[in-house]
Amino acid sequence: MTIRRKSLLPAAAIAVAVIGLGVPSAHAIKPFKDAFEAKYVKTDSKDPAAMAFAAACKQAKCTICHAGKNKKTRNSYGQQLAKLLNKETDKDNKEKINQALEQVAAIKVNPNDAQSPTFGALIEKGKLPGAKVK
Repeated sequence: MTIRRKSLLPAAAIAVAVIGLGVPSAHAIKPFKDAFEAKYVKTDSKDPAAMAFAAACKQAKCTICHAGKNKKTRNSYGQQLAKLLNKETDKDNKEKINQALEQVAAIKVNPNDAQSPTFGALIEKGKLPGAKVK
């Protein structure tokens, strides 16, 4: 008896889709996310850059700091914050969270490039800090 490979493709695609649905998405630590939004997201602003940034943050959700679906994978911005904050010990320390946001805002996106903008400069321009800079 010969099994035809073409008949296995639809079954394999369905299996991959079902498994993919079971993968948990990245979840931001609520106090960290709240502090970021309080500091940078101005939903009542009429400034185009601020409005664009608020919309981008709403769409990005956890991917402001995380990359992909694995919450342990961070983008460049999230990596810098992770160096300064511990999700277990710092989640209730608003002062430390705000200090970390300030420190990371001053870091260049690409520390090897003198012309690279800082994370804070990207935010001021209405761009997500963890996005790839072109």
